[in-house]
Order: sequence, then structure tokens, then C-alpha cells
Amino acid sequence: MADVADQEHRALRVALVLATSTGGVGRHVRALSKGLAEAGHHVAVLGPAATDSKFGFAADESVSFRPVEIASGFRPLPDLRAAVRLRRLTRRADVVHAHGLRAAAVTAAAMLRNGFGRGRFRRPARPVLVVTLHNALLGNGFRHRVLRLLMYRLTRAADAVLVVSGDLDSELAALGVAADRALIAAILEPPSRDAESVRSELGIDARAPLVVAIGRLHPQKGFDVLVEASSLMQAFVPGLSVVVAGEGPERLALERSIEVAGSGVRLLGDRDDVSDLVHAADVVAMPSRWEGWPLAAAEVLGAGRPLVATRVGGLPELVGDAGLLVEPEDSGDLADALVRVLTDPQLAADLAARARLRAAQLPDDVDVVRQILLCYQRVLGSPLRDGVR
Repeated sequence: MADVADQEHRALRVALVLATSTGGVGRHVRALSKGLAEAGHHVAVLGPAATDSKFGFAADESVSFRPVEIASGFRPLPDLRAAVRLRRLTRRADVVHAHGLRAAAVTAAAMLRNGFGRGRFRRPARPVLVVTLHNALLGNGFRHRVLRLLMYRLTRAADAVLVVSGDLDSELAALGVAADRALIAAILEPPSRDAESVRSELGIDARAPLVVAIGRLHPQKGFDVLVEASSLMQAFVPGLSVVVAGEGPERLALERSIEVAGSGVRLLGDRDDVSDLVHAADVVAMPSRWEGWPLAAAEVLGAGRPLVATRVGGLPELVGDAGLLVEPEDSGDLADALVRVLTDPQLAADLAARARLRAAQLPDDVDVVRQILLCYQRVLGSPLRDGVR
């Protein structure tokens, strides 16, 4: 990281804020906090204690972790308490960098109470506010309109906005908000066991076709579509096994769907051996209804495994021609693509080779830290510091 540190001779005081996370946001903040600290900056991570338990921020002696309970859903009184605590914890920061809409909302409230706003309410004092948006606003109706207005107000109030996918960039551009693309790095840990050992532990024959899916059990991830697709595949792929690693609020609904469909999909719950599972898979399925720049997909590419994913969000740009892309919500399309990979060894080998090639082109942690430091330097030296636009 020495080359990154050379870009900024004065050590910055950076506060990274996140809400409850079990996936990509937490992993991104974990990597970013480590990289900034290695570059010589003073880094504090502010977020829920449960998120720290998942990602181990406090275990890194180079990073300061302070619990701030920002939940995934809006809760007025807890949010107010979190804003008051954030106000105190960020007073001496140079940069406050909020990740996700929930964290940005609470952080903006905290900074507004400190006198940070726009126009005549703004004063030329630190910290500056940087916001990275990791997720789109799904759904429609009144709640969607309220969230879209909130996103607009928050991004207009920020000194800099980054987004993880092109469709988010387009959505903000339609609102008149300029954003930069955030680089996201993902490096899959090497497997700790060979594929045969993993399959044996799962009770799966070494030569049986195995589809692996990874992610939180949430409607966004589209695992209900995978359950339907699995039922369609049984007649074409004898001995098929489909496993899903992850936990979440959709478990009971998915269990009912699996029972009704008779698909044989197995929900493995939270796993700490995701790398082992990926390397043991014949193909990895990502049937999401939306994704930004999913670390899971980047990690599958890095592992050189065939990937079948939906054509949504940042997935087409991330995957390129290194995987098969299908339409979301279409179980038939998903089943057809998975069957093709499982029954065509040449196609599977070709996808594996293209995956490794594409992974080598993706950003690494040095690229991510370099980009973020350039962003911080730009906003700290901007005329925005004096309230002039």
C-alpha cells in the first residue's frame, strides 16, 4: 500500500459508517478500513455491534470500532439516538463516509445537527460527507416514492456520491445528481478443503452435478426462482444437487416452496466455508432480482467457476462474457442455462477459463483505496468547503 500512502502526505481522520450488514457492504467496508489504515490514515468504523461480530472490525488493531446501532429499517427513536452518538463520534473527523442509504440518512441527520447543511446553513468546517450507494430502490408505490425523495435529498447534501453500478448512476443522473462509480474489490480466500471433502460432508457423490448459490435469504436474491428452476432441471440432470449458503428472513417461505415443488434444494444456513463451496461447485447460480456490484459474483470469477446470473444491475458489466446471463424472474431461462453448463463439459471449461481472465481485469484493494483517497482529497480541497457552488 506504500504507493497509495504517497498520494496523501497528511494523515486523514476517516469515519466509515454502515448500518446492519451481513454481506457485500460489510465486506467492502472491512477491506476499505484495512486499506486506509495500511496507507497511514486514522480509521474509525461506526456501525452495529452485530455487524462487527460478523466482519471483525474491532479485531483489527489498526482500526477503531465504535458501536452505533443503525438498523436496516427505519426506526425513528433508535435512529435519533444513533444520530446523536454519531454527532459526538465524528466531530474530529476529516471525512465521514456513509455506506448505504440507511447509514447515509442517520449520518446526514447527525451532521445537520452539528451545523452541516447547504446554503446559509452550511459552514466551512470539517468533516465532509461522502456517500456510497450500494443498492437500488426496489418496488414501487408510496414507500418507493418516499425513499426516492430521501435518496435525492441525501445525495444532494453530500460532498461526493459514489455508486456501485451503472443503473444507479443513471437513476441519480435523472434526478440531477452527479455521481462517480465506486470500485469494489473481491478476493476469494483459497479453499481449505478439496472438492471431494466438501461434497462428502454434504453427502453428495464426487461426480454428482452440483449447483451452489450464495447469499442472504431475501426476495432480492431470487432463490424462489432457483427452487422453481431446480424442479424443471430434475428430468434433464440425473442426480442433481442444489444447495444455498446463507440465512435470512425468507427461510420459512423458501422451505415451504421447496416442499411444495419437491425440488430437493437444500438450505445450508450461514457458512464460513464459502470458498470451499464455490470451488466444489460445477456451476454457481445467482438468480437475483437486482445486484449492484456483487462481491459474490466477483469471487466466483476469481475461483474460475462457471457462473449463471441474471441480467440485472451491475452484473452484466461485472461478468461480461465470463458467464451466462439470463432474465430475472424466469425460472425456465435459468433452468435452461444451468442444464447447458452441467451437460456440456466444453462450455463449462470455456466459462471457467473466461472467468479467470475476467477476474484478472477487476479492481483490487489497491485500486479501491487509491480511488477513495483521490475522492477524499478532491472534496477536502473543493470550494464546497466554503459553501460556494
